[in-house]
Amino acid sequence: MRLWAAPDPAVSVPSIRLTVHDGRAEINADGPVTESAHAGPDGIQGALAAWADTLAIPAPRPAPTVWCSWYEYFTAVTEDDIHENLRAMDTLELPVDVVQIDDGYQSALGDWLTLSGRFRSRAALADTIRARGRRAGIWTAPFLVAPHSELAAHHPEWLVHDERGAPLHAGHNWDHDLYTLDITHPEARSYLTGVYATLRAEGYDYFKTDFLYAGALDGARHSGADALTAYRDGIALIREAIGPDAYLLGCGAPVLPSIGLFDAMRVSPDTAPHRRPEAGDHSQPGQDAAEFTGTGRQWQHRRLWINDPDCLMARPAVETREQWAAHVEATGGLMASSDRLLSLDEWGVATTRRLLSSGHVPASGGAA
Repeated sequence: MRLWAAPDPAVSVPSIRLTVHDGRAEINADGPVTESAHAGPDGIQGALAAWADTLAIPAPRPAPTVWCSWYEYFTAVTEDDIHENLRAMDTLELPVDVVQIDDGYQSALGDWLTLSGRFRSRAALADTIRARGRRAGIWTAPFLVAPHSELAAHHPEWLVHDERGAPLHAGHNWDHDLYTLDITHPEARSYLTGVYATLRAEGYDYFKTDFLYAGALDGARHSGADALTAYRDGIALIREAIGPDAYLLGCGAPVLPSIGLFDAMRVSPDTAPHRRPEAGDHSQPGQDAAEFTGTGRQWQHRRLWINDPDCLMARPAVETREQWAAHVEATGGLMASSDRLLSLDEWGVATTRRLLSSGHVPASGGAA
């Protein structure tokens, strides 16, 4: 096997392309690359693993097991949904270490400390979770800002801008355009630090950070920093605010610039209750897309971080749930359930319990 790679992923990530002309393969890159050979019998995964081993990244901490609200409730999640599933974990005797609230608790992207009308108190909810012997986790998308948010309305100077001076377009989701927070602006920086310090003080110590690509988009920033420097600095800011003992999961992240920053990393697009992604687009949610990409990135597991293959869904309404569960189990990565637990049938409960048991680390095992 022959391998071409970025010499320093924290500084520059070239695009490397293979094309074939008249039966001859040609490799082209738009920046510096290293070239190496791998003679082992373990093929592409072995070559990539050998390259990763040269980076000498410290071994990642074991991941806790997780229940996540997303794939059952999506943005309509309520505080009562969290309480119901918290009770069900006890009833069903499921070894869940972390109860993680996903998207939907906040009023808008960017307004992370302002609750939606479906939640009463983040701090009280964290207290309840911890009183039941579990850890509290929470979702954020730290670099995204919704145009209708209070942040965008009151602090447009905190946004990354394009060459025309307009807020940089960071994609379209949730039925609206997205902007990017400029983490190099001193006041924006102070704001984001305050968000994570507050969540940590309220008792949350597991942080799923999502849509991280936004922090690495090219644009005009207050300090003039390049995109990758700003991105890594932003993640370092979050880590400092939550402390070294909190568990940090990256999602939707630029992979190579994220090396050395996270405890765990989502290595695929979103899974879904359906198998085929929309229009056959493997960047969109679907079990096929998540399996394809997660298998291709298996070499990263325990070398760069703990791989997150995305959540187990074991309820009867999920298409090909047996195949999806087998994929999640085979990765040996972060084990997370994302069903309304009381909707599970006998197979769903047994499968969920088995997979969570395989990933469960006792408190003395260093997962905290």
